[in-house]
Amino acid sequence: MEQNNAIQNEEQEIDLLELFHALRRKWYMLLAALLVFALAAGAGTKLLITPQYQSSAMIYILTKTTSVTSLADLQIGSQLTIDFETLAMSRPVINKVRENLGLEEISYEEFRGLLTVSNPADTRILQITATHPDPETAQEIANAMAEATADRVAEIMVTDRPTIVEEAVVAENPSSPNLLKNVLLGGMVGLFLAAALIIVRHLMDDTIKTEEDVEKYLQLNTIAAFSYNKKTSGGETGKKRRKSA
Repeated sequence: MEQNNAIQNEEQEIDLLELFHALRRKWYMLLAALLVFALAAGAGTKLLITPQYQSSAMIYILTKTTSVTSLADLQIGSQLTIDFETLAMSRPVINKVRENLGLEEISYEEFRGLLTVSNPADTRILQITATHPDPETAQEIANAMAEATADRVAEIMVTDRPTIVEEAVVAENPSSPNLLKNVLLGGMVGLFLAAALIIVRHLMDDTIKTEEDVEKYLQLNTIAAFSYNKKTSGGETGKKRRKSA
């Protein structure tokens, strides 16, 4: 039993070694696929994907009438964070911002898709992020959303108006797409596809090429092997011949 396992392991190692040599022989195909797919991914990213810019404004959750002096107050602050997030993404707030900025051509659903409301861990800060192809528009949307949210919170919760901690600024660099990441992913995809093609072709190739192939696939012993070089005389093409027993 152990001897059979050893033989199977040895055959598996030999097969893996053959695959490695097959890939090494076709290194130029692997390199070409890597470069072609990487360049294609880079060109597609530059030409086909519109850059997106992000700007963020921040609101402080607790107002002057709210204090954090106990565990109960902390729990209230956490609950207020959830309430603020819900109010920020409510239809009245978004429609007010659309009207103020003259962006009524953008539907409510599309406008909502431009926004992200989050609460940084262990803080009482609400961060409103706007994403747009125009960096100035992204800044205007983020600041308008912060102002509208603060007004809505004061109106609905009948409390002091929350404080704007930080206003959004114009982003200098796009947040997406990531050119380097896409180029690397494209190169890896090309390398993988080329390697898979080489391996499949190698596994499907059942021609006998070496004495080892005769012993492995035909289970015959090779007595002798000799080869002819290609010759034009006699109209015959030289080829390698083997005698097996």
